[in-house]
Amino acid sequence: MSSVLPRVLCLVLGAVVLVPAVVGCSRSPKGSAPSPSATAITSRPARGLSAEDAAQVLATVGDVKITLGDYASALERMDRYERLRYQSADRRKVLLDEMINLELLAQEARRQKLDVSPEFQLRLDQALRDEVLLDLRASVPGPESIPQPEVRAYYEAHRAEYREPERRRVSAIVVSDESKAKSLLDQAKKADAAGFGELVRKHSQQRVVGESTPLELEGDLGIVSAKGEPQGKGPVLPDTVVTALFELTKVGDVYGKPVRAGQAFYILRMTGRTEARDRSFAEAERSIRVRLVDARTELSEKQLVERLKQEMPITIDDTALAKLPPERTTKTETLRDAIRP
Repeated sequence: MSSVLPRVLCLVLGAVVLVPAVVGCSRSPKGSAPSPSATAITSRPARGLSAEDAAQVLATVGDVKITLGDYASALERMDRYERLRYQSADRRKVLLDEMINLELLAQEARRQKLDVSPEFQLRLDQALRDEVLLDLRASVPGPESIPQPEVRAYYEAHRAEYREPERRRVSAIVVSDESKAKSLLDQAKKADAAGFGELVRKHSQQRVVGESTPLELEGDLGIVSAKGEPQGKGPVLPDTVVTALFELTKVGDVYGKPVRAGQAFYILRMTGRTEARDRSFAEAERSIRVRLVDARTELSEKQLVERLKQEMPITIDDTALAKLPPERTTKTETLRDAIRP
């Protein structure tokens, strides 16, 4: 089955009988009332359609009708870029076929009584939860709605987060023998970038993979910040290596002695340097707006859950919960947990 409706398909796989409600199929076989879930979701008006047009039947699958309104609702629930894929007549037929396939599978799942299993009910609850949260998130105003003074106040209160520390790029010859490292050090100090790469290629046990790698990039360990500074997405290097790297003064310098890290010895060469800088408000503004929207969304979700807890009686039997036996573990699992860092 093609992934025409990614979000709908996720709900199909997780909660089969919810499919008609999500894609909007009018589940009202011959005189029966629509299911509550179907009624709740298909009550959303289809954009640009009159009530008469929305009621027009596009396809019938068994006793279930798929209307033009259902189809428009399926489009409506996609993001804008996904909708753009279904502008031609052929592509719209593909979407209708997909909706028919979903309905066929949903009906088959009910025929096999898959919709009454505890696993299904759990997935159904999870899908319904996601629908509620999706609507809640859609109701939170977007980043552009946040007043400029509020964004500025956040920036001023979190200036440290927008300071980018100095970062350095390092290459290394890594060997396991200290005497060998010392013998290579003088050669490394005299070499240019390509010469250092030659030494890496001949002697290092840690290299950039690929014979086509330029000599200047051989032994490259990446870009790092000083110890104690945010590392970002850079490599995680031994503390002794990072400390030695930040003792160098200029690009091209080689550290004055091999640096030990565990059983390895590093000959370090600084190959790049980026000075520390503060990100301006203009540079940080967009990310701050997104962060504030995320915070408002999280708060709205918490408030909704707390309100529902107040409105709905909840009882918990801790005694019953304590009766659940612990998971049995093998000796191998116990030993692995004991030595896990």
